[in-house]
Amino acid sequence: MHILISNDDGVTSPGIQILAETIGKSAQITVVAPDSNRSGISSALTLDRPLRCHQLENGFYSVSGTPCDCVHLGSHRIMQHKPDMVIAGINRGPNLGDDVLYSGTVAAAMEGRSLGFPAVAISLASRDCHHYQTAALVMSRLLLRLREHSLDSNVILNVNVPDLPLEDIKGYRLTRLGCRHRADTIVPAKDPRGLDIYWIGPPSKPQDIGDGTDFSAVDMGYVSITPLVVDFTAYQSFSDVRAWMDELN
Repeated sequence: MHILISNDDGVTSPGIQILAETIGKSAQITVVAPDSNRSGISSALTLDRPLRCHQLENGFYSVSGTPCDCVHLGSHRIMQHKPDMVIAGINRGPNLGDDVLYSGTVAAAMEGRSLGFPAVAISLASRDCHHYQTAALVMSRLLLRLREHSLDSNVILNVNVPDLPLEDIKGYRLTRLGCRHRADTIVPAKDPRGLDIYWIGPPSKPQDIGDGTDFSAVDMGYVSITPLVVDFTAYQSFSDVRAWMDELN
C-alpha cells in the first residue's frame, strides 16, 4: 500500500512528521506538504503563479502552495504510481463542526477523494497538542480496518482525536458534525499609520454539542469519526426546489 500524506500546518510541523514515522512502519509513504502554514485555506488552488517544489533531507517534498496543490502535485507528478490512499494531518487543533468548511486538512482529504483516492483527515483536538503519537496510532489502527473495508467513492472520514495518552482514550464514536455559535469574531485594530485593520479572531464556542456530535465525543474522551460527502448536492431538496422552479418557465 502506498499512501500520500499531506497537511495544512506545513511540511515541518510535528503532526505530519510523527504521522509519517508511524504509518511508514506498515506502508510505503510519500509526504507532500506546504512549505509553510496554510491553515484555514480550505480548498484553494494556486492559479496565479507557478508552484515550486523541492525535496528535504528527510525525503519529504515541500511545496510553495496549498494543501490541495500538494495532493494534485503529489498524485500526478511526484509519485510514480497513483496513491492507494490520501491521509491529511495530523492537524494541530480540532476540525469539528463548521471547522470543516475552512480546514485545509479536510480540504486535502476531499481533494484526494475527488481525484479517486480513499481519504482520511485526522486532527488532534486540542490547542496545546501534546499527544500527537496517540493520533498517529489511532490512524494506524484505522488504516488496518480501511485495508479490509473500503470507503464509499463519495466519502472521506474526518477523524478528531482527544489530546490524551492512548491508554486514556475511551474508544471510538461514529458522529455527525456539530456547529458553533454564529458569533462576531472580527477584531478591529489600527496599523502603525493609524488606519483601520481587522483580524479574523478565534473560532466561536460550540453551540450544537448534543449527543452524537463530534464535539460531544471528543469532550468525553472518544475518537470522533465523521463520514463526510464530497458531492454537496442536496438531493432531498429536489422536489421542493422543482416546485417553485416550474413558476420560472
